Amino acid sequence: MRNAQDLTHAVTNQPPEFIDINLFDGDSVLRHWVDSFGGDWGAERLGTYGELAGGRLMELGFQANAQRPVLRSHDRFGHRMDQVEFHPAYHEIMATAIAHGVPSLPWNEPGEGAQVVRAALMYLHGQAEAATCCPLTMTYASVPALRNQPEVAEQWLPKILSGEYDSRFLPIAEKSGATIGMGMTEKQGGSDVRSNATAATAIGGEGAGEAYTLVGHKWFFSAPMCDAFLVLAQAERGLSCFLVPRFRPDGSQNAIRIQRLKDKLGDHANASSEVEFYDAWGVMVGPEGRGVPTIIEMVMHTRLDCMIGSSALMRQALSQAIHHASHREAFGRTIVDQPLMQNVLADLALESEAAIAMTLRLASALDAAGQGDEEEAALARIMTAIGKYWICKRTPMMVNEAQECLGGAGYVEESILPRLYRQAPLNSIWEGSGNIQCLDVLRALAREAGALPAITRELGIGAAESPALAERVEALGEALKDTQGAELRARSLVEELAVCLQASLLVRSAPQFVADAFLAGRFESGRVFGTLPTGLNFEAIIDRARVPL
Repeated sequence: MRNAQDLTHAVTNQPPEFIDINLFDGDSVLRHWVDSFGGDWGAERLGTYGELAGGRLMELGFQANAQRPVLRSHDRFGHRMDQVEFHPAYHEIMATAIAHGVPSLPWNEPGEGAQVVRAALMYLHGQAEAATCCPLTMTYASVPALRNQPEVAEQWLPKILSGEYDSRFLPIAEKSGATIGMGMTEKQGGSDVRSNATAATAIGGEGAGEAYTLVGHKWFFSAPMCDAFLVLAQAERGLSCFLVPRFRPDGSQNAIRIQRLKDKLGDHANASSEVEFYDAWGVMVGPEGRGVPTIIEMVMHTRLDCMIGSSALMRQALSQAIHHASHREAFGRTIVDQPLMQNVLADLALESEAAIAMTLRLASALDAAGQGDEEEAALARIMTAIGKYWICKRTPMMVNEAQECLGGAGYVEESILPRLYRQAPLNSIWEGSGNIQCLDVLRALAREAGALPAITRELGIGAAESPALAERVEALGEALKDTQGAELRARSLVEELAVCLQASLLVRSAPQFVADAFLAGRFESGRVFGTLPTGLNFEAIIDRARVPL
């Protein structure tokens, strides 16, 4: 006699788990672009991290996000603690990333392709667990800012670049490694940091390298268990940059009072907080009154990481969609073999490849700028705002489309897709929202002599090989010359800049079937994914993007 449960609970037509996969070795698209921009020397290192990202880190990511950080403001006797407790998985993820150079590689090993290899490491990491990218990014990006103050750099950089993760709550002198956070945003100002009200008062001498006390609040204070924070505050001569550590030089706990943790849409494994400074001790970094210029290079690197993080979310969502469609049948055929699904998956694959191509091109420009190339430095400055706007803006709709490929299975928490979707809007908001990026592009074009020539040169390389792209680039050039109402049109101008830059990269370096499809999809077809015209090599595009088990 047959058991009724056997009849009702037989599990069929389900894909295998997408786990224990090397996310670098199995990603031909990523390998192609890493090699294209001088990162081929990092293949072994990336392969090692790709195995971790597709295995152990993926498992830890689910654990770290299941239990959110907890604020411990006081101990049981009423003493201030101002500490945040994390799930042990969070600490293991952080330790793994730091040991593999995610925040330190280009500073410890500068040279051709260093930023590219580091970007690829971050891209792999972000696919497994995106919330930890916040402290990793800020630690990585703090290095150029801290180098503005040699005596501060001498104390802090050896710990930041040590390759060791030390989660203990101790003064920096007692630790083997350090992480750095940021505190820019205030309630009244948001993106307008020049309206910050936090006040800095000199303890003795004034100016760069001198000690100050800070009084004020920070509405968003990221990763509050970092060892120190770069913040902006008003000194006598204007807005200035300060390094504010968790402990004063005498070893006592600094007066950084955590008011609460933010209850965020996503980013659940990481803590974001609201804090107040009660005569908190800090040291000025860079010239007094020049806080924004001091911090600006840090911001450029954090914005690069917004592009990397969004590209990583795209890649993992795409991988999940292709994997599901390749193992699931509907209406008598495997889903991936059905024409309309092929159109959707191919379109998602094009978006993902264009994102990582543009991101790694920016990383290569930073490599060249670090070697003194002024043209590449100018390109990096304007491409950062263009890419940060466009890639981060495209991510939520792409991740949602990937969810739809899985149907209801993409909407339940056992899948990684809900976590990716909650995370997807973050990077478009953090480090300057879309409008800020577009205004930065207009500002660069108007005020930086090298910006327009750098963009024109970059677009021209691809336009020389594609009449369709050349036509768009010519029209774009005319639109940029028309400054009447430019701010009102800023989003459409930056969108066209971004798509043309991506097309230029694909035309000159990607396989022709990818470049042809991207030009057709972004210049000719509809406004949602899955509206590519007929006659394209859909199967080849999907196969190129597939990460095999």
